[in-house]
Amino acid sequence: MFSIEHEFDATVVTLVDEGPAPLQEDVIVNSFEECITVEQYDPRTDSVQKITLSISQMRDLAAAIELPEGVYTRKRTP
Repeated sequence: MFSIEHEFDATVVTLVDEGPAPLQEDVIVNSFEECITVEQYDPRTDSVQKITLSISQMRDLAAAIELPEGVYTRKRTP
């Protein structure tokens, strides 16, 4: 299950893990004009872990999901 919310400066997607245990914590993806952040609560450290991707890195990740093993470059569109 996931939800999508449009806020003032970002689109927020929350991914909820469903199914048989063990389940993972929710993943929150914030899409800003200049970057994407991915956050997940870590109960071992009692803190939120966060990574930041550039828009280009996110496009590469989206393209990579459907590709077989290998090294690729994505054709840049102006």
